[in-house]
Amino acid sequence: MAEMTEAYEWRGRTIVGRDGEKIGKVSEIYFDGETDKPEWATVSSGLFGTQSHFVPLADASPAGEDVRVQVSKEEVKDAPSVDPDGELSEQEEQRLFEHYGVPYTTEDSTTAQGTPQGVSEGGDRNGRDGDDAMTRSEEELHVGTASREAGRARLRKYVVTEQVQKTVPVRREEVRVEREPVTDANVDEAMSGAEISEGEHEVVLHEEEPVVEKRTVPKERVRLGKDTTTEERQVSEEVRKEQIEAEGAQEC
Repeated sequence: MAEMTEAYEWRGRTIVGRDGEKIGKVSEIYFDGETDKPEWATVSSGLFGTQSHFVPLADASPAGEDVRVQVSKEEVKDAPSVDPDGELSEQEEQRLFEHYGVPYTTEDSTTAQGTPQGVSEGGDRNGRDGDDAMTRSEEELHVGTASREAGRARLRKYVVTEQVQKTVPVRREEVRVEREPVTDANVDEAMSGAEISEGEHEVVLHEEEPVVEKRTVPKERVRLGKDTTTEERQVSEEVRKEQIEAEGAQEC
């Protein structure tokens, strides 16, 4: 079961059933009178007519921006009509327990209380039933925190193409004509062969050309990290308190 500070954040949220079907918006949270645990929620009357319906919060949990309960929309729709007057009587709560199939016991806690008003155990707060004192009550603001999903971040890898230019030196062979005079050292080579004839001599020329090769090389590892920052936020809410005036009597 959710804690009190978490349940306070549920007002105005949408309640969904165990099958994910929307039931209605939370209009009020009812807490157990003994343990201060959230026990019931009332859904707004716009969904089922003019009367509010009570939804058990046993094993309820946040589901994103919604609140998931362990009952269905039809069970809530067919629940006994109870006037949400600020407090559930034992008889009203017993009827709700029986409808939702929850074992009922009179030990420990038997009722769940919402906005403090009206009648409590031990008599009327307004000083009737023989009590000569009047109880003054006031609402207290309890503020807590609830974790919810605020967004998502992801890494996405995609491929882009860019033009890369590099300069590489290349070599090539060129032919040139070399002439040397006939001397005693080379006269034998010059006089070999026919005296007058035709002929040709061929030289093979070579040159280099750029060769491109692409290799895949890992450059870096990228991951997402999370940092937690803390900031102060002000919460403003109206709270009510009772005032007692004495008429025709002098205060001590």
